Amino acid sequence: MRAQLGDRLVVESPATSAPRRDGEIVGLHHADGTPPYDVRWSDTDEVTLVFPGPDAHIRHLEHGPGRASGPSRPSVEGPGGRGDSRPGGTPSGRPPNPGDIGRRVAAERTRLGLTRAETARRAGMAPEYLAYLEERTADPTVASLINLAAALGTSVEALRGGGLDVPPGQGRALLHAQLRDLGPDECRDRLSTHGVGRVAVSTPDGPAVVPVNYEVIDDAIAFRTAPDSAPAAAVGSEVAFEVDHVDEAMSQGWSVLVVGPARVVTEPESVRKLVDRAHTTPWSGGEREMWVSIRPTRITGRRITSAER
Repeated sequence: MRAQLGDRLVVESPATSAPRRDGEIVGLHHADGTPPYDVRWSDTDEVTLVFPGPDAHIRHLEHGPGRASGPSRPSVEGPGGRGDSRPGGTPSGRPPNPGDIGRRVAAERTRLGLTRAETARRAGMAPEYLAYLEERTADPTVASLINLAAALGTSVEALRGGGLDVPPGQGRALLHAQLRDLGPDECRDRLSTHGVGRVAVSTPDGPAVVPVNYEVIDDAIAFRTAPDSAPAAAVGSEVAFEVDHVDEAMSQGWSVLVVGPARVVTEPESVRKLVDRAHTTPWSGGEREMWVSIRPTRITGRRITSAER
């Protein structure tokens, strides 16, 4: 199957052979005109990435005078009309521009340790289409989202970003739940190398629990803050630091608690090491150049799972 820009993709009804759906091909991902195609459907005016099946065929655009009637090397475009050199790729010299859904899919897939190929197999879709979703601003169908949510053990609402303004864990508890302690190694594995955690401190206005972007370097918890901020009150005292994760779809989760003394890092070499190894700048923005380090004296954790597992 080969097409040019402007051709129409027609999907026939297997029962009646009558056109079931058709749309204009507005984007090609291969220079030779082979699938997949970006199609603007005539019934919805939406553009989607299409991998044609056996029930689809191309209705070629009739060329007028001065236009070549044979195959030509097409301009390779995506839905936005920008040049693209590979399936699911990005314009030459430009960084990827994934949409919100693509970022969430990629984040969940990475968290589960799944490759694109494995995730695509679980979701019953082509790996190229999954790459397109993760790397480009796309509008997948509800069916695609349902399949992806099932493959990733999450929900369509979560992939769409629903519930961002409500606290996690509003689902029902497991029928047969169990709470078990995590060993030190399991706790450290869940702390990982970085993330977002909460530091509990005493301030002049009373106790406070503040989220911070943290790094785990040489078994210590380190985070950046401003000298006059609430997290800075941790310096010089024993504090508690907590990280957790809630699996909304499975009504499961875990938490890890670290207790230890906090100090400000002032040695230039140590500060440079922290800056060089930091995975991200603080999400809250602003000037936050004061590094605080928590050296754990106690680390504990708990996990909620199904008793049937």
